[in-house]
Amino acid sequence: MKKKNYTLIAAMCLFFVSPVLSVNVQRRPGTQGAAKENPAMKRAAGNERPGGSFLPFDTSVVTTHSITINGKAVPYEAIVGTLPVYVEHKDDIPGNVTKPRGYIQYTYFRRTDTKDMDTRPIMFSFNGGPGTGSLWMNIGYTGPKRLKISPEGWPVQPYGVVDNPYSVLDATDLVYINPINTGYSRILNDGTKEDFFGVKQDIDYIADWIALFLSRYERWTSPKFVIGESYGTTRAAGLAGVLQSTQNIFLNGVILQGNCGIGLNPSFSSDASAVFKLPSYLAAAWYHKKLPADLQSQDLRDLYPKVVDFTLNQYLPAVTRGGSLSQAQKEGIAQQVARYSGMPEQYILDHNLIVSSSNFWKELLRKEGKTIGRLDMRYVGIDKENAGERPDYNPELSAWDHAFTPAINDYYRKDLNFKTDLRYYVFGPVQPWQQGSQGNSFGRGFNVGDQLREAMEENPGLHLLNQQGYYDGACDVLGAEMSLWKLDPRSAFKDRIEFKAFKSGHMLYVRDQDCKEGNDDLRAFIKNSIPKPGQPIQY
Repeated sequence: MKKKNYTLIAAMCLFFVSPVLSVNVQRRPGTQGAAKENPAMKRAAGNERPGGSFLPFDTSVVTTHSITINGKAVPYEAIVGTLPVYVEHKDDIPGNVTKPRGYIQYTYFRRTDTKDMDTRPIMFSFNGGPGTGSLWMNIGYTGPKRLKISPEGWPVQPYGVVDNPYSVLDATDLVYINPINTGYSRILNDGTKEDFFGVKQDIDYIADWIALFLSRYERWTSPKFVIGESYGTTRAAGLAGVLQSTQNIFLNGVILQGNCGIGLNPSFSSDASAVFKLPSYLAAAWYHKKLPADLQSQDLRDLYPKVVDFTLNQYLPAVTRGGSLSQAQKEGIAQQVARYSGMPEQYILDHNLIVSSSNFWKELLRKEGKTIGRLDMRYVGIDKENAGERPDYNPELSAWDHAFTPAINDYYRKDLNFKTDLRYYVFGPVQPWQQGSQGNSFGRGFNVGDQLREAMEENPGLHLLNQQGYYDGACDVLGAEMSLWKLDPRSAFKDRIEFKAFKSGHMLYVRDQDCKEGNDDLRAFIKNSIPKPGQPIQY
């Protein structure tokens, strides 16, 4: 991968990293109390700001544990470590980069009673942003520990984690990746932001790193999966193609959790995008009991397809005609949109039939003096003023930060014995994010949807699972479904694509019932995506 030679941009890039320092601290199962001091985890000299500096670029801490999943004991090893990232600059000899320009900090859970590693799956997991760490699915969804939250997903005290009886660790080993400047991952030496922070750059260096990980831990022959959430779905879709084309790594499965369109949908700012949000408005209004009685009495899953039909066959054509509609036609459409969304008819007319998501989040509960969330519209907030066109903040994100941040920091230190003064970036500095030749940061320049399609065309053994939340107001169910329609216009992959929606939001797993159901679906997907021994992978 060729890159320009940029001027050093941060003080941390001036520090030369010392040779590899590998530390392995083993804890006996069930051991409690103070952990041994790990010298590799001490604060590096020369912090340029609180939480700055970096860790050794190749180090690890190992602990052993056991968990019960579906009534069976699963012993496992947890490895928290770092591995270098090598990015070529213009003046480098191709294929001969001698020093890392960053490192990725990862958490690797490996089941230890597995007899045949050739058949043991491995799943690489990352979240989105771009710019957020992998904590969300690690301690929220698939990992062996789950944070303490209420059954519906609200923060509780005391903070912390407990055993996750729904974890898929019984079915697959798990690697949680923190991309550069998220979690404890950082830029090193003469690495630059331009090396890492962009749709294409992000996918390229993570693909290289996955190949390194497979070599380091001798997992090349294992069935391989990637799961991405939110912007991580952009990353996962692109990785399917780039891993295959540059590393000859052919995946068994890709999981999109909270699909944001994988570069195949209209721009978020377009009129069409706002129109397509109507079914998600319906879901939020149904949850908050703002629909007419005849609609409110129906189950959301029964009502939803009716509103999709109206959206595609009546609402979108009407908006497309714009000012050519008669007043009576405008009022007819506004009446139906109001009926399905819980918003006043006049409010819809005042917005020329097109109500943006931010308008909706502010308007739905305005009479009660409240707003609703963006990523999960079940959550409720209050603003300084009841007037206005958008909420002051996202109440769901505040709730999740409240619960996840103390839990992940405590988990690393107390359970996994990974002690450092370095700040864990829940949301790290990754802007500006290079978008490619055109489009937005969700993959419309370097088109990740095309990458995924080409990977599925060339690899008849590649399967796709999409999990989505009805109450997700940012990455909505209809938008996700549309991206899959465009991904497979011939329906050639229909036997290899699965889609499921949950009565939850963006992070469906914060709701206990959906965490269990979602993990069960992942477990089944993994099993069904691995061919029988000796079975030809062919069309």
